[in-house]
Amino acid sequence: MKLPRSQTRRINPKAARFRMRIGRSALHRQGVFALEDIPAGRRVIEYTGKRLTLAQACKIRPPQDIYIAWINPKLYVDGRQQGSGAELMNHSCQPNLVSRRVRRHLYLFSRRKIRAGEELTWSYRYPIKVQRVPCRCGARRCRGTLRVLLS
Repeated sequence: MKLPRSQTRRINPKAARFRMRIGRSALHRQGVFALEDIPAGRRVIEYTGKRLTLAQACKIRPPQDIYIAWINPKLYVDGRQQGSGAELMNHSCQPNLVSRRVRRHLYLFSRRKIRAGEELTWSYRYPIKVQRVPCRCGARRCRGTLRVLLS
């Protein structure tokens, strides 16, 4: 998945609390890697981007919709535009980051101590029933898809 050419591939230091870099990932194309140890339970980065309404978010079709993050039922964020770099973090079924929604923001916090050089991952858990997107995270308990399968 390519980002628009205007998207600079860097971590926005205003959104990040720790030093990180973007690089080639064994999971999927590019990923974000810690440049320093990150203690458990710490805010790592805010997922930023263009703010969208539900109607605007619904108009974005797969596969571009993978950069859309849910904030609340009326607010979504498109990380392709004005993103913090968090939009380049890969999915894992056993991630080292967890998302927390605080007011009108989406933050990623460390679940455990993260060592310098380790790839930062979080569970996308797309809450929509649409096209299945295969997961290749390699986690022992991988659910096989980036999307939550609804029955």
